[in-house]
Amino acid sequence: MIVLINPNSTVSMTDAMVRTAQDVAPGVRVVGWTSHDGPPAIQGPEDGAASVPPLLELVAKASDLGARAVIIGCFDDTGLDEARQVATCPVIGIGQAAYHLAVLAGARFSVVTTLAVSVPVLEQNIRRYGLWGQLGRVRASGVAVLDLEGDAELAARRVLDEIADAAATDGVQSIVLGCAGMVDLPARAEEESGVRIIDGVRAAVQIAALL
Repeated sequence: MIVLINPNSTVSMTDAMVRTAQDVAPGVRVVGWTSHDGPPAIQGPEDGAASVPPLLELVAKASDLGARAVIIGCFDDTGLDEARQVATCPVIGIGQAAYHLAVLAGARFSVVTTLAVSVPVLEQNIRRYGLWGQLGRVRASGVAVLDLEGDAELAARRVLDEIADAAATDGVQSIVLGCAGMVDLPARAEEESGVRIIDGVRAAVQIAALL
């Protein structure tokens, strides 16, 4: 059993990630848990800090129940280091999984995320993972996380336009989708941009299934 934990309290986002996980690994049992005590969305360091305590409770519960792997379904890799101290199984962040898949797939990658407040968090993570030299840019699309749920088509268009600009100007081989709420966009983005699109949920599920 793989337990995919959404550190925010938006159940529809959890459901979308689980649907994706089941498509990626149909022979693997993936269970989705929502952190109902977390913020509705994680945008920036304050939301991230608020989400960590309830997230760690769920990580400990998953580990105690015998999960073979835990996936943290937030692209900020919220609480990832702390979660690895709590769990006895592998804990995978969707951001870290996506970055490593991107550098395996090509020399350079860019990231398209939601709001500008998230950019420093993602840049710091990329530096910590030792991948700064492969980064083109971390780009903010100006789309709030919950807009990906509520005003989906308008939000998708803005994200897709930012991806197209990255593909045209950043000199990269891959573009990473910098939010779990973008999980439904890869096929459309790849068709429009002509570059490889990497989604962290898919990357994390593939790695978890291998482990």
